[in-house]
Amino acid sequence: MRQAFDAGLDLVEVQPNVDPPVCKILDYGKFKYETQKRANIARKKQKIVDVKEIKLRPNIDEHDYQVKMKNVRKFIDAGDKVKVTLRFRGREMAHQELGAQVLSRVREEMESLTKVEAMPKLEGRQMVMVLAPA
Repeated sequence: MRQAFDAGLDLVEVQPNVDPPVCKILDYGKFKYETQKRANIARKKQKIVDVKEIKLRPNIDEHDYQVKMKNVRKFIDAGDKVKVTLRFRGREMAHQELGAQVLSRVREEMESLTKVEAMPKLEGRQMVMVLAPA
């Protein structure tokens, strides 16, 4: 404690639970400032992954499908996950294989850019699949 006082610095206990306790002589205010600055920089650099959603129908037309795929590529390139939702209405529920074909087509086209995080599954009247950047 005398050495720290003579140097005009603080005596900081680093590990109090060991025998003997480990201490450091340092400027505590400067130490706190630097650790806070490092934490802020780390927080700025991290990428927050959003989940974007694309809604499809079982009997989607070719051009509409291509527009949706363009949006999926844009979301994946931005580093976001994509939730592909295929909604069935009325009698379309009797032909769920058409919806499964649309989702398998999406999976095949996006195979090089993405990995399937959640395989297609039926939830009520909609079939859902989640794609993540590869």
